[in-house]
Amino acid sequence: MRYHQLGTSQIEVSEIALGSWLTYGAGIERDKTEACTRAAFDAGINLFDTANVYGSGAAEAAWGEILKDFVREDYVLATKLYFPMSATDRGLSREQVHKQLDASLERLQTDYIDLYQCHRPDPETPIEETMEALTEVCEAGKVREIGFSEWTVEQIRASLEVPGTRDFVSSQPQYNMIWRAPEAELMPFCAEHGVSQIVWSPLAQGVLTGKYPPGRPPPEGTRAAHDEMSVSISRYMVDPVLEAVQRVAAVAEESGLGMVELALAWVLRTDNVASAIIGASRPEQVHANAQASGVELPVDVLDAVDEALEGVIITKPQLAAFAQEGVKHR
Repeated sequence: MRYHQLGTSQIEVSEIALGSWLTYGAGIERDKTEACTRAAFDAGINLFDTANVYGSGAAEAAWGEILKDFVREDYVLATKLYFPMSATDRGLSREQVHKQLDASLERLQTDYIDLYQCHRPDPETPIEETMEALTEVCEAGKVREIGFSEWTVEQIRASLEVPGTRDFVSSQPQYNMIWRAPEAELMPFCAEHGVSQIVWSPLAQGVLTGKYPPGRPPPEGTRAAHDEMSVSISRYMVDPVLEAVQRVAAVAEESGLGMVELALAWVLRTDNVASAIIGASRPEQVHANAQASGVELPVDVLDAVDEALEGVIITKPQLAAFAQEGVKHR
């Protein structure tokens, strides 16, 4: 497993991270969650990414029970806030930053979060208030570093211009060989300002494993066939995309690579990407994903991937689901 410095921070993260969206505390059982977590440690994974909203706190609580058996300094714990936790609790106000962080710390059974992330931008709250609150929790020792997910360049720039506050060190966008929207504006801006990418959905919700044949219903037991875990996979579950993925599978086979290995190595080829978040419901998936760390893809393979995916690649900047443009100032 290779490791990278996270932005301008002193935190080093593994190239492969374990995430808990749609799975731990919700989609799969406690014993499988523990087995996948232990497999991650065995594979050299040190970054564990969750959020307060995953399972309405259940994902954090599940990891709180499991991770307390490990040495706290041996892993990097990342969580998020923004999405509604009740009828009145949502967003990035000073009150919510403090309230949601304390609730996350309690569920995770820890004294501090290594990386506290704004799950989406909040244009209804002054950017100054959000950045000051995040700085307060850092100064209190409850948070080591801060990050964001799916912010626009305008919003990131505004955060950097708030005087006397901590800067973000990480960005968490959707990014994979089909969804390349971050390459247009986000990645160049972040690279210039010392912000690393921790990417989500590097396997396009599992579509880039090649397990979904075009023209057929999803195989039983897969994420796409699961009511709770199939959220947002629909954009990839269309025949033109699935047919293109089969062409990528042929490229992988010719190159002597597995599809998972190819897809993960593809996102990690970019210097600005520090880590790729994978989801797993079985320990063997964790180990298989971890093997992509350190794989270097030759130019001819990268060109072949581009050719195979021609016509289905998303390249222009896209506003993420539930994200909003704009910045509010005091």
